[in-house]
Amino acid sequence: MSGVQALKHPKFISVEGADIYSRSKSDGIRFRFVSYNILAQVYVKSSFFPHSPSSCLRWKARSQAILAVLKNLEADFLCLQEVDEYDSFYNGNLERCGYSSLYIQRSGQKRDGCGIFFKRENAELIIEDRIEYNDLVNSMQDDDCSCEENSASHDVESSKGSSPKTTLADRGDPNDPRVRLKRDCVGIMAAFRLKKPFHHVVIVANTHLYWDPEWADVKLAQAKYLLSRLARFKTLVSEKFECTPSILLAGDFNSTPGDKVYQCLVSGKSSSELSPECLEELPLPLSSVYATTLGREPSFTNFTPGFTGTLDYIFFSPSDSIRPISLLELPESECPEVIGGLPNFSYPSDHLPIGADFEITME
Repeated sequence: MSGVQALKHPKFISVEGADIYSRSKSDGIRFRFVSYNILAQVYVKSSFFPHSPSSCLRWKARSQAILAVLKNLEADFLCLQEVDEYDSFYNGNLERCGYSSLYIQRSGQKRDGCGIFFKRENAELIIEDRIEYNDLVNSMQDDDCSCEENSASHDVESSKGSSPKTTLADRGDPNDPRVRLKRDCVGIMAAFRLKKPFHHVVIVANTHLYWDPEWADVKLAQAKYLLSRLARFKTLVSEKFECTPSILLAGDFNSTPGDKVYQCLVSGKSSSELSPECLEELPLPLSSVYATTLGREPSFTNFTPGFTGTLDYIFFSPSDSIRPISLLELPESECPEVIGGLPNFSYPSDHLPIGADFEITME
C-alpha cells in the first residue's frame, strides 16, 4: 500500500452542545484553525527516527503526504512549525489551494521556520510582526543572572521535550546566560480581518520554542517574551483599527501540560531567572482549546519511542464572542497506526495536527 493511500485523515468532532449553540447563533463567523509541526526535512535522518520505515522518510513521499493531510484538513488558518522547503514546495503548492502565507525562518544557520497560511477568500491580512527570541540576549543586563545558578543541571523537569534534532555541542557554554538565550527560535503573529458575515479582527500567533528539557529556564524566558510581545501587538491592533480582536496562539511549545511554561501561558504571568528585568508583567488571559473543551489536554501530540507526550497547543482569548464548536480528533496510544512511533505511513510527521472550528458572534 502506498504512503498516501495509508494516510490517516483526522476528523473534526462537534463539541458537546455546540451544534445546538451553532443553530441558534447561525449568523456567526465560523472558521477552522489548525496547528501542525510538520517535521522539517532537514531533521529527517534515520539516526533520529530508526523506528520509521525509510521509504516514508524520503522527501518525495513525505512532502506529498504532508500536502495531502493539509488539503484534507480544509483549514482557514494553518499554523505550521518546522517548515523548510517553503519557497521550493509549500508556498506554491498551498497558494494553488487558495492560501496566502507569512513565513519566518529561524535565525543563524537553521533552515526551518514558522508559517501562517490563510485562506485569501475568508481572511484579509492587515498587519504582521515577527518574534526573534534571540532579542532576549540584547535585553540582558550584566547582573541579571548568576551564571552559577544557570548551569544545565538547574530546573530540570524530568525528560520533557521532544527528541533532540541538534547536537549538545550546538548549545554552547551553559554557564553563560547570553549563550543560553541564543537559541535561534522564532515566532510570527498577524492580524486578520474576517469578512463574512460581518467584520471581525483576529490575531493569529505561531511559534516554536526551544526543545531541550534541561533548559526549561530558556523556554520560560521565551514564553514570557512571547506573551509580552503578543500583549503589545494586541494593544497596537486595538488602537490602530479601533477594534477588540480575538487572539489565537498556536505552536510547538516543547512543554508538557502543567509545567512552568504551560502555566505561564494560561496564567499570563510567570518569573524566570533569565527573563530581562525590563520586561513588564503583561497578563494576557489565554485558555487552551482542548483543555477547556475536553477538560484535559490530548494524551500526546508527539509520539516517538524516546518520548510520547503533548507539546503542541492552541490557546485562545476567552470571551463571550468566541467559542470552539468542534475539535480535531487525535488517536490514542493503543491505536495501531501510532504503535511503534511516528512518522510512519499513516502520519508523515513525528507530531500530530491539532485543530478546532471556532464561531464568533456579534457582541
